[in-house]
Amino acid sequence: MAGNANEPGRATSSRLLAILESFTPRDPVLTLAEIAARTGLPKSTAHRLLGELVEWGGVERTADARYQVGLRVWKLGLLAQSPKVLGEIAHPIMEDLHRASAENVQLAILDRGAALVVERIRGSDSVHTFTRIGARLPLHATAVGKVLAAYSPEAERELLDRPLPAFTPHTITDPKRLRSALARTRAQGIAYVFEEMSADAVSVACPIVDGTGEVRAAVSIVFRSTVPNPYRFAAALRTAAYGIGRSLGSFN
Repeated sequence: MAGNANEPGRATSSRLLAILESFTPRDPVLTLAEIAARTGLPKSTAHRLLGELVEWGGVERTADARYQVGLRVWKLGLLAQSPKVLGEIAHPIMEDLHRASAENVQLAILDRGAALVVERIRGSDSVHTFTRIGARLPLHATAVGKVLAAYSPEAERELLDRPLPAFTPHTITDPKRLRSALARTRAQGIAYVFEEMSADAVSVACPIVDGTGEVRAAVSIVFRSTVPNPYRFAAALRTAAYGIGRSLGSFN
């Protein structure tokens, strides 16, 4: 949800952004009524602002009188090169990790309180995941999320200050237990998540540290919970994370 854009004093620019935020990968095409409901705008206001966005090229009207994000927004998105470049740098090393493990490999960065997936390689015989490039994963229930939160004091503070959803009976939602898990992640330099996001999946992740010592991302392996000795992936994962970090240093 884009939130209530009809609050008193809300700038027109905020309302326009709320309309754009109402589109999601799951709902890329919306009716006027759906956009008004998601933004909290009156239909007349939403219709007027959509007209401005259509004229600018940020939104397109479909043949059945619905709306979708326009090419101009897509072109602007191409200017956000940082995640794309990170994915391109990491991909060859992720390929090596995938060949060594035959499992799902994914790369994520911290983005507005979530782990944003910027690159992934799916194992053909590995556990099915709903992860895709551009997906936003919860910090508390995924290995990449725990790594990113553990090395960001602000993200950890915000995470511990809000109610957390339980995706399975194993999801850690208690603040005290989660704080301990994040501290353990920092101490060990690696995070393990056992069936917290999905009942049949285990994930393990390591931080990617650039030449300045900053944690830029997290790389993980996701596999079936029935795989014996999940700790056996740790060495290969640490090597991959180190290699990506070295490559980032060379790029910078």
